[in-house]
Amino acid sequence: MEILEMKQKRAALVKEARKLLDTAEKEKRELTGEETAKYEEMMKEVDSWGTKIEREENLRKMEEALKVPEPTVVPPQPTEPEARTNPRATEEYRKSFEKFLRSGINTLTEKEVRAMQADDPEGGGYLVAPQLFVSEMLKAVDNTVFVRGLARKFSLAKAASLGVPKLDTDFSDADWVSELATGDEDTLDYGKRELRPHALSKLVKVSNTLIRLSTESIEAMIRERLSYRFSVTLENAYLNGDGLQKPLGVFTADADGINTDRDVSTGNTDSSIKADGLIEAKYTLKTPYLRNARWVFHRDAVKQIRKLKDGAGQYLWQPGITADMLDEILGIPIIVSEYAPSTFTTGKYVGILGDFSYYWIADALDMQVQRLVELYAATNQVGYIARFETDGMPVLSEAFVRVTLG
Repeated sequence: MEILEMKQKRAALVKEARKLLDTAEKEKRELTGEETAKYEEMMKEVDSWGTKIEREENLRKMEEALKVPEPTVVPPQPTEPEARTNPRATEEYRKSFEKFLRSGINTLTEKEVRAMQADDPEGGGYLVAPQLFVSEMLKAVDNTVFVRGLARKFSLAKAASLGVPKLDTDFSDADWVSELATGDEDTLDYGKRELRPHALSKLVKVSNTLIRLSTESIEAMIRERLSYRFSVTLENAYLNGDGLQKPLGVFTADADGINTDRDVSTGNTDSSIKADGLIEAKYTLKTPYLRNARWVFHRDAVKQIRKLKDGAGQYLWQPGITADMLDEILGIPIIVSEYAPSTFTTGKYVGILGDFSYYWIADALDMQVQRLVELYAATNQVGYIARFETDGMPVLSEAFVRVTLG
């Protein structure tokens, strides 16, 4: 079934469920037991369609990202590897890496091992992946992890530190001046926290039989598995990370990230989100940030929001009804994440609204892969450990508003 058809079916269910609520409201009464059961059943179906739609959208994005690119003509390379500007970007390097993944380090020539060896040559087996492997894996991760798709990303040749401007408030407006004047001065300070890629490691196992018989690229197969494993950890970190040897999340109050003065609880109760609270949050954010803003909520929060109306009697939550439309709250697209907070008690964060282009991510491109043979020999498998280094943090507090209870 096409995504558009699934969205249309979900929209029809939402319309029918809202008709129940509107009828009870018009008659100034609560839903009957039968109506409540019917409403809850329809909402379960809406959630089910939503899950199917999200799964299909993510799958298609990953399939698109992982498509094997058309072969390109590689220009002649200098005879000496040292003379190459970037040997990791060559087709020769990639073929050597594929050979390593299939058959191990012993099948590589001494020259190939020396070119691909990571920092610890005595450690045995850690090789640096080709840049195309890393960039294609990151493309798949970007399509899965919504923060990466919206954030500003920097690619570092190595896991070096990247100073981040401390943007407590944005620059002031430009001034109208005379011919020789320069206008008021603004200073861009650097915060205490730097973007310094931290190690993230994952293990994937592949059957020896599959490696031996498959005509597909083992590199693409491993890249697909790794992109999924990394995606889960990264989304959680971008939302909830404490910034210690990992990214600083948007739901973590921090002077170097989003301050507590960006928390808005007005209009909400101690245990639930209310329409007034969401309206208050929306209009706490300055207009320039609203243009690219996204809501982020857990699905349990969305369940509450579905029943809310504004002062004009319009529902705040509207389902996307075309294939390229996200659901919206107060006219702003909403993203549902399993890693958004879902504890509804006083003082807890329950959602965020923000322009995620002010979340910065630094990725190191010298990703390392180790091949483990003996450890999984009993199960006829080969293990691949990948070590990827990345960091992230929000850089402008006023570009975000956190929805808080109480």
